[in-house]
Amino acid sequence: MTRPIILTGDRPTGNLHLGHYVGSLKKRVLLQNEDKYDMFVFLADQQALTDHAKESEMIKDSIANVALDYLAVGLDPKKVTIFIQSQIPELAELTMYYMNLVSLARLERNPTVKTEISQKSFGESIPTGFLVYPISQAADITAFKANLVPVGNDQKPMIEQTREIVRSFNHTYKTDILIEPEGIFPENEAAGRLPGLDGNAKMSKSLGNGIYLSDDADTVHKKVMSMYTDPNHIRVEDPGQIEGNMVFHYLDIFGHKEEQEEIANMKKHYQKGGLGDVKTKRYLIDILERELAPIRKRRLEYAQNMDYVFDILKKGSEQASSKASETLDEVKKAMGINYF
Repeated sequence: MTRPIILTGDRPTGNLHLGHYVGSLKKRVLLQNEDKYDMFVFLADQQALTDHAKESEMIKDSIANVALDYLAVGLDPKKVTIFIQSQIPELAELTMYYMNLVSLARLERNPTVKTEISQKSFGESIPTGFLVYPISQAADITAFKANLVPVGNDQKPMIEQTREIVRSFNHTYKTDILIEPEGIFPENEAAGRLPGLDGNAKMSKSLGNGIYLSDDADTVHKKVMSMYTDPNHIRVEDPGQIEGNMVFHYLDIFGHKEEQEEIANMKKHYQKGGLGDVKTKRYLIDILERELAPIRKRRLEYAQNMDYVFDILKKGSEQASSKASETLDEVKKAMGINYF
């Protein structure tokens, strides 16, 4: 029986943070360990270049850091194929063929693209590659015939765009070789789009409001102590607001099941008055360190042997290229352009 295929990845534009961890990385490790899937995890450097074309050196440096983050959280190269997008030329060729099946108007209507264009303030200078990156994502997914794609909730429009491209291709060329993927979304709705430490809508590398998997214990402590809480909760005895308070939001996400009762009691105490921000932040630090300390330890160990890390990426890219080449051959045959 053929095992379902999972594909997922990240843009290498800096170290990965807690938003990536709760939004996708943690789930990937759980899926990997179920041993029921063939899993591909990739570093989307070509996609990163769509809005960082003049910062290629930064992307190159980030490849190493993201790879370290992957290994540190527990992704196992013996169980998953980890590869670099730009090292798979078949993906670019598939993208070109799919571009002919999608209108410019449809791309401009994509809610995720519209939001990101607004956030990046491109104005009239939107890079063409950025506008069409949903098509590149479709190539990534279909090249490996992925059935399942673990992503954050904000990526639902991207999955739907891929499904549309699959249907269009299969209908146009009277075939069924491409597979419509399903998204796997975070079960914890609050974790699907982790807010930044400053209360901003999303933890973001560009906003500098995140806790990174590579942060040391002192850095985590300082960042948590600076977190946005209730600006009107000035004195310990003042009643405090829970809604919009990042400390309690993070406690809801990272607290274990057996800690939820204590967290609920802390919320009541805080709302009533008599519980200070420093105490709640120290409690959060303990909970985060429980999660981050083993990740940090593994990351430092892997960083001692970067030749080994890049060997993993090289072998994974070779395996991924072989798989993508099979799909490309089928696509060209269906299109009637396999001339020789």
